[in-house]
Amino acid sequence: MALTVTAIAGNPKPGSRTLEAARIVASRFVDDPAEVAEIDVITLGAGLLGWGDEGVKAAVERARASDLIVVASPTFKATYTGVLKLFLDQFETGTGLAGVTAIPLMLGAGPAHALAPDVFLKPVLVELGAVVPVQGLYLSDRTYAEPESLDPWIDRWGGALRASAERGAALRD
Repeated sequence: MALTVTAIAGNPKPGSRTLEAARIVASRFVDDPAEVAEIDVITLGAGLLGWGDEGVKAAVERARASDLIVVASPTFKATYTGVLKLFLDQFETGTGLAGVTAIPLMLGAGPAHALAPDVFLKPVLVELGAVVPVQGLYLSDRTYAEPESLDPWIDRWGGALRASAERGAALRD
């Protein structure tokens, strides 16, 4: 089954390493990396500060229509960024991401915040209704693109994530 996969990056810099890391992780779940949709949250601009912006609505619908989303943030003050929070606030509590499997991904300079994806990002995704069946992913902002940084995590959790995403897709159809 072909999955609909979206990489979401909540970095204050457009075209960031965070977006690239999310794209790399997301591409592991599709046959062709060009199939991965992207939401670079910062490009949504001031529309994130209110309700009803058409660009923000389209991005929210893109995420909601996905089978699997990779939600990525750099580590800021030991947690995820405010711009990502503004985007996540656009989703309904409990149902906004119902049936969507999510991977919480955070990048950081060192191992001190390795639990941040599970402690801070995973709970908000679950609050929005996403299925987060495995531990979050924390990658070094210097080595995230190296296969040996990601391969052990994919080898351990990739099958469970794919199965969850396929189950969610079947339930939504």
